[in-house]
Amino acid sequence: MAGKYQVYSEFKNSGLDYYGEIPAHWHVEKIKYNSYVKGRQGWQNLRSEEYQDEGPYLVTGAHFDKEGGVSWNQCHHISEERYDRDVDIWIEENDVLITKDGTIGKVAFIHSLPDKACLNSHLLIIRDLYSKYDQRFLYHLLSSACFKGFIPTRQTGTTFMGITQEAIEEFPLVLSPVDEQQKIANFLDHETAKIDTLIDKQQQLITLLKEKRQAVISHAVTKGLNPNAPMRDSGVEWLGEVPEHWEVTRAKFVSNIFVPQRNKPDLNDLTGIAWATMEDMKNRYINSTKQFVSFDASRVAGSKTLKAGSVIASCVGNFGVTAINKVDVIINQQLQAFVPTGIKSEYLREIVSISTVYFELIGTAATLVYVNQQGFENLPVLVPSEGEQNDICAFVDKECDKFDKLMQLCETTTHLLKERRTALISAAVTGKIDVRNWQAPVTTNNNKEVAP
Repeated sequence: MAGKYQVYSEFKNSGLDYYGEIPAHWHVEKIKYNSYVKGRQGWQNLRSEEYQDEGPYLVTGAHFDKEGGVSWNQCHHISEERYDRDVDIWIEENDVLITKDGTIGKVAFIHSLPDKACLNSHLLIIRDLYSKYDQRFLYHLLSSACFKGFIPTRQTGTTFMGITQEAIEEFPLVLSPVDEQQKIANFLDHETAKIDTLIDKQQQLITLLKEKRQAVISHAVTKGLNPNAPMRDSGVEWLGEVPEHWEVTRAKFVSNIFVPQRNKPDLNDLTGIAWATMEDMKNRYINSTKQFVSFDASRVAGSKTLKAGSVIASCVGNFGVTAINKVDVIINQQLQAFVPTGIKSEYLREIVSISTVYFELIGTAATLVYVNQQGFENLPVLVPSEGEQNDICAFVDKECDKFDKLMQLCETTTHLLKERRTALISAAVTGKIDVRNWQAPVTTNNNKEVAP
């Protein structure tokens, strides 16, 4: 990491594995000797009917944004009366917030406050008391691998892990002079923002690639591969025109609908019939699963086995998610399946994948939108000739492979950028690089950065 950056001339042993050697003029002090660490006391989570349309903000870890701040527009509000009566600790500018249970160690820095704000019982506030450090430096230090390495040594719990206020207070801060901390914070604010922008661009590219891939699939399975084929109205608004020699039918005429039993069987990690859930639907084929149902457990629960070669699809909420099982499976209640009788499985899978509009239109809403067996049976299906189905599926496979490789490249780039971000933060906050003379580059009219 030191490569392009300067290094300090003298070091000493910090006495801590996760800091290693630190610059000779730095020192280590526990948070409790420098800061106010406090969690909310008293009332627990509000009931939904107690939330207000306006008023003081109630911040939770779910409201931390990817830039390390708070998404205020997503926060709930409480009444002024409740705030004045029950809030024993409130959020101030420059506070550092940290999650102490659930997803432990998420950190946010409060750059500014739009109004009064308080925290829920899963957060802690860390506030500078003696001006010994820069709060932005503390935010970066607590975002580093050093603090992430400290957490497992102090977290407690069995099914629900957490870390106490007292444990956080024991975390040793590695401190340089305050003006040096400010320079480190300025450097990291600038450099991590650049990296975050690059990560966002990769995520945007992945989204665009997914949309383009879906458009390619949709065009192939509804228009065919022959651009000169005569077309006719399908009679289905979201399918539009289709080749005039294709049959327009319903799923029940080319497949049988498979609905799982309501009883959930006992599961194991080793042997039996594969147990398929939405977690197993991430790829176009299901070759294996993480959990299984023994033959005895299957018999006791009355579970039905779905034969390989079926088209499994989500029937709750997230529609259009579909895969073909290469092995026999038992599926859970979030899934149903088409067992093809007069259509190629792969072609039917692509039809299902582009039919989100249909499922959302006919679904019945409770807490989640659900599509029943009748809804699956009446899915509009296009049936080209067998030869055309084979050609379309081969084309779609080839195109999806191209898009998948591009998306994998984006994912790899994102992973490397995140690694770079983590390494840069850790190097700066532990003194492995010297940024005391760093100055923010000047941005030119064409958005290029040049040295000041």
